[in-house]
Amino acid sequence: MQEELDAFKKHLVLQFSLREVTIKGHLGNIRRMINQLQTTNPEKEEVTNYVYELRNMGKSATHQCNNIQSIEKYMDFRRKLLRFAKPKRPQTFIKETLTEAEITMMLHNCKNIKEMAMLIILSYSGVRNLSFCNIKLKDVDLGENTIVIRKAKGRKEYIANIPSGAVRVLLKYLEDYPKKSEDYLFTTKVRGNQYQTADIRKFVKTIAKRTKINKRVYPHIFRHSLASNMLNRGANIILIKEQLGHDFLESTMVYAHSFPSRIKSEYEVYKPAYL
Repeated sequence: MQEELDAFKKHLVLQFSLREVTIKGHLGNIRRMINQLQTTNPEKEEVTNYVYELRNMGKSATHQCNNIQSIEKYMDFRRKLLRFAKPKRPQTFIKETLTEAEITMMLHNCKNIKEMAMLIILSYSGVRNLSFCNIKLKDVDLGENTIVIRKAKGRKEYIANIPSGAVRVLLKYLEDYPKKSEDYLFTTKVRGNQYQTADIRKFVKTIAKRTKINKRVYPHIFRHSLASNMLNRGANIILIKEQLGHDFLESTMVYAHSFPSRIKSEYEVYKPAYL
């Protein structure tokens, strides 16, 4: 089986250029199917029956979709084209965010300029965890108050804005921690290595604990919080889409659906004066 999975992995890398974590997920899904079907070269009918059973196991729509995508790619690899309808995912709502006051308190509880600079970039740019770890000094335009963000998904780039106050903090940080153009903007203290996503999760959790915030705080919550706080301040959905680097407006509309009070208040401003 391992030889077959190694060949499938090569296929995924060469044909789709997927991230390692995505490839690992596909391989795990196919490993389970092979173990159940007891063959690395299943017939279409065997796979169809397997997917039918998968659809009736009561698993989440996301679990089913992920498995079906893996199976379709594997059958393409085996040159046995198969396509299945995907279950509809339930509408997503954003439930966990930090208020402006909570993020302000976290910034006040930073112990040094490096902690403050890191938290400010997370808070104001809305960057994803992995992309944050990949920011280099050359990506930061201190004159234009922007950062080039390299997406983990799709390997595209977009421009995120930061305020002038954040630039002042970065300039102070760079005085204390000089960097070359190709250096990562933030690196570990002892060895100067690139941060890993687990390091950033630990970092924000530590500051949240220090601030005594009784919420689950993780890197992505700053992305959600930026969008929700901008929305509550009256930002239009297109601005938020561009700031977060979403490819599709539907991704950004999740925030509008999650905070209907913002829609209600905007309606009160723009409703026609019929009466």
